[in-house]
Amino acid sequence: MVVVGSGIAGAAAAHQFARRGVEVVVVDDARPGVATAAGAGIVSPWATADEALFALAGAAAAYYPELVAALAEDTDEPTSYSVVGGLVVGRDEGALREIQRRVAARAAEHPAAGEVSLLDPAQARALFPPLDPGLAAVHVGGGARVDGRQLRASLLDAARRRGAELRTGTAALTVDGLRVDGEPFGADAVIVAAGAWSGELLAALGAQLPVAPQRGQITHFEVAGETARWPVVSPLGSGHYLLAFPGGRVVAGATRETGSGFDHRVTAAGQLEVLERALAVAPGLHDATLLETRVGFRPATPDGLPVLGPLPGHPHLVLATGFGPVGLTLAPLAGALVADAVLGEATRIDLRPYAPERFIPTNGAFVG
Repeated sequence: MVVVGSGIAGAAAAHQFARRGVEVVVVDDARPGVATAAGAGIVSPWATADEALFALAGAAAAYYPELVAALAEDTDEPTSYSVVGGLVVGRDEGALREIQRRVAARAAEHPAAGEVSLLDPAQARALFPPLDPGLAAVHVGGGARVDGRQLRASLLDAARRRGAELRTGTAALTVDGLRVDGEPFGADAVIVAAGAWSGELLAALGAQLPVAPQRGQITHFEVAGETARWPVVSPLGSGHYLLAFPGGRVVAGATRETGSGFDHRVTAAGQLEVLERALAVAPGLHDATLLETRVGFRPATPDGLPVLGPLPGHPHLVLATGFGPVGLTLAPLAGALVADAVLGEATRIDLRPYAPERFIPTNGAFVG
């Protein structure tokens, strides 16, 4: 198997192949702006109103402990995954109670969600001290966070130790097959996990995959004190968030800049948006040190769902892309599901809602 792309989905697929004794080569050309390197890593999907997304996201969140246990067998690299709880914060008590009901109903079928409770503002601030004192919260005990860079390093090292080859190079798909750095490269199957660049790869085959880069700007702060147990924070009605890592690091994000192209810059407007949203929710961060702002290109699809499965007419060319702003939740399980599908094994969830057929008609056969 050849996996094109070494983000979380590609690394997860490679790890699964290698664990099952399959010869696998991971090819990546190390472009700047890969979403995995910038993403914050909130794993707390139970409040989402999107049922089609939750069907995958709920299973993906529950999969994390299984993955972490497998990685512990295969590598000394830490995953950074930690269950710290999640807060959905807001001032509208009715809206918070609706979130509480939704999450509690899902928790009955998804024990990984943990206990669900409504917190008053003082209780919420006790868990995340910089919060605005007027914000109440729904607390989701199973909410977790993960550092995308660290998880990727763990997956790739585990795959390598199991026999995978990690290769820096440029992959291209042609009607004659796969090429790496211009040379033919034989494979029984090719997994396209190239994130926002996946459409570029497929264009040479005449396939128009509508996966486009969506720029995200994400800012890191340093605060005094230990922050390892602070929960992830998701404000009502916002795509922005806050979370913390050990050592006083707090992360705020993120812009969702559709139509950005591959413009790898921190912009004045983007930085302002992140700071304004963060400080409105957590004014206690006003005196925090601004450490850095990272930029990543999310692979976004028109319907907000990932693309998983064989390209129509190309049974040995399998896609694992289109994860949008929830890649660090979805991609570890997605990589495993794709590996299952390629090896002819049953997948733990139905992949048909995420199949490429919803975008791409059948048009020929790929030669591997």
